[in-house]
Amino acid sequence: MLRVPRGSHPPRGLTGAVLCVAVLGGCEANRPPTAPDPGSPAGRDSSPPSPVSPPSPPLGTGPESCANGHAGDFPCDGVSLRSRIALDVMGGTFGNDLWGWSDGEAGPEYALMGLNTGTAFVDVTNPEDPVFLGRLPTETEASFWRDIKVYRDHAFIVADGAGAHGMQVFDLARLRGSAASRTFEADAVYREFESAHNLAINEETGFAYAVGSDTCERGLHIVDLRVPANPQFRACHAAAPVHDVQCVVYRGVDAEHLDREICISSNEDHVAVVDVADKSAIRNLSSITYPELGFVHQGWLTPDHRFFLLGDEFDETDFGVPTRMHVFDVSDLDAPEYLFPYELETVATDHNLYVRGNLVFAANYSSGLRVLEIGELVNRELRQVAFFDTFPQNDDVHLEGAWSVYPYLPSGTVIVSDIHNGLFVLSLP
Repeated sequence: MLRVPRGSHPPRGLTGAVLCVAVLGGCEANRPPTAPDPGSPAGRDSSPPSPVSPPSPPLGTGPESCANGHAGDFPCDGVSLRSRIALDVMGGTFGNDLWGWSDGEAGPEYALMGLNTGTAFVDVTNPEDPVFLGRLPTETEASFWRDIKVYRDHAFIVADGAGAHGMQVFDLARLRGSAASRTFEADAVYREFESAHNLAINEETGFAYAVGSDTCERGLHIVDLRVPANPQFRACHAAAPVHDVQCVVYRGVDAEHLDREICISSNEDHVAVVDVADKSAIRNLSSITYPELGFVHQGWLTPDHRFFLLGDEFDETDFGVPTRMHVFDVSDLDAPEYLFPYELETVATDHNLYVRGNLVFAANYSSGLRVLEIGELVNRELRQVAFFDTFPQNDDVHLEGAWSVYPYLPSGTVIVSDIHNGLFVLSLP
């Protein structure tokens, strides 16, 4: 059960080089050039989701162990429901992105869930007794597209299709000792772009990469966050629209690029690799496509930086294939190789995925959370080992259901955001 505290009310100097996989071409400038208005939210996934009538009776809120293929109302295998927080409790009518924050390795754990109305903060330290702490309202207007990341105990929040929203900065230390749910205000707002579709942060270097914005021709808009309360524009890299990106300090087997900052980006019609170590001289390293490409949406590197796993949002719809996860060998950053598409036993559209150790956690819209185990990828060893269906209404090829997953809380608790069914707090054995 969700616990709302009493008194609540309805929420009204770089130490190493870095490697990035990003768009081809580039533009470095002292200020971010504004891109032409594309006429719709930049790089948006789809038209807004349509309301879905929940089953009758309403879905349960847990806790429910996964037994005989179900955890209460939800189909499952190897994943149990600790709790569920409905959207109306958090002050929203649609859910979207999700991130997490741990206040120290052994401290409280929090879910930061995007809503059409803003960002909800939920204490999930006790996963069976979550506490809704409040909501940071949208800076401008409601939006179906919100993205949240964390750096140095600050949340950074962007929105798409919400006017001049900018990037909200929120000091997460304000959640400590919170005794009643409340409506929060941002500590600062970065105004060098108005809208952005996604945001990536390299926590090792302190740089943020906003993508799909109304600047930098929807490419990489690079922001220095090393003073979190005072973000500063650093550079643009603009040649092709970027939908999502992961930037890391590269520690793979390609010795030529060792310890440089690299971004691997999902650029709608191709994957690209870019060296962003020198923000004044960003270098394109390579790009790659693959058969039956629909929409290059989002992906994540394996911990050894040898492989890149990608979700294509439209291949299931465009080509009638089962849910696919595309696997690339990026051990040579100048010449990545497409290996194979892994097909699940579902038809749902895939959305966002993250890798923790040898496990892939994938939020696949109507089929919910899917957990895959990575073996020797050069031998096509990848298999589903667990799942939890956050959207039991159907398993169709629709853009409704699980939006994102965050598997990095130190306790092992896994949190999932669902567009219609809210925040799920889950556990694996």
